[in-house]
Amino acid sequence: MQFRLNDVVLVVGVSFLVLLGCACCDRSLANDDVPRGAFDNVGTRAAPLRLWVEERGRGEPILMLHGFGASMYTWRFVAPALARTHRVITVDLKGAGRSDKPFDDKYRVLDQVVLLRRLIDLRGLTDLTLVGHSLGGGVALALALDLNETHPGALKQLILLDSIAYKQRLPLFIQVLQAPVVAQIGMYAILPEIESYEGLYAAYHDPSKITLDAVRAYALPLYELGGRYALLKTAEEIIPANLSALIARYQTILQPAQLIWCDEDPIVPLWVGRKLARNLPDARLSVLRSCGHAPQEELPLQTLTLMRKFLR
Repeated sequence: MQFRLNDVVLVVGVSFLVLLGCACCDRSLANDDVPRGAFDNVGTRAAPLRLWVEERGRGEPILMLHGFGASMYTWRFVAPALARTHRVITVDLKGAGRSDKPFDDKYRVLDQVVLLRRLIDLRGLTDLTLVGHSLGGGVALALALDLNETHPGALKQLILLDSIAYKQRLPLFIQVLQAPVVAQIGMYAILPEIESYEGLYAAYHDPSKITLDAVRAYALPLYELGGRYALLKTAEEIIPANLSALIARYQTILQPAQLIWCDEDPIVPLWVGRKLARNLPDARLSVLRSCGHAPQEELPLQTLTLMRKFLR
């Protein structure tokens, strides 16, 4: 795999310009409600594994799963509003946000499923709505299959946003992270803020919406011990080895599913959403115009409207 020096220089240069010049913040849109946060041990006493979990609101539970390289911060515009009518639980997946980042090999989609099933048991979640974005959507699909076998009746419905679901061409920044030598050199030589901005720049249809707050929030976990390691391991295993077997079982997910997709998604293209809508027995697909890979961040009001309508 070859990467042109000009491409690297362009990414670095644009990143520094944004970091120096972006003065806008998310505070004008985000709700100031303070959620209840705690670490939940989903490992064992001998080998603890803590996930950072935040809750707000009351009612039927909604469990929200973020995408690759992100954290629960991605739900900042929609979670507070949903908490007016529901019990909203946001979680940092293993290796992300404030959750533990051990130096092990268990960063596959199905590894995340095992941990989240334990979280669901710990929190006593039933009549559950799963919400997943990107990688978190792929985890939600696998978790739905798992729950329907191990916890019949626990899952009520799903909301998937620009979710991974099928074998596809991976975006350049993930290809770079999967290239052994390039990944090791780049990840540890480049500032986390530049890595963060590069991911956001690839995801957003309108880069002017990228804020300094967002760059900082997504960069911060990369400064932690194990942060960069966890990102690299997750990238290595982002496509499950048993993907074909999982795809064959999508038709067994009988729960209602709302699919929300951006028409300009360069990372998980719209064809994925259309195919998934055909393969899930009770799915509806809503397409948002002029946004990239993160509708909950680029078009939060439109995304929230679709989510609320489905949740009624």
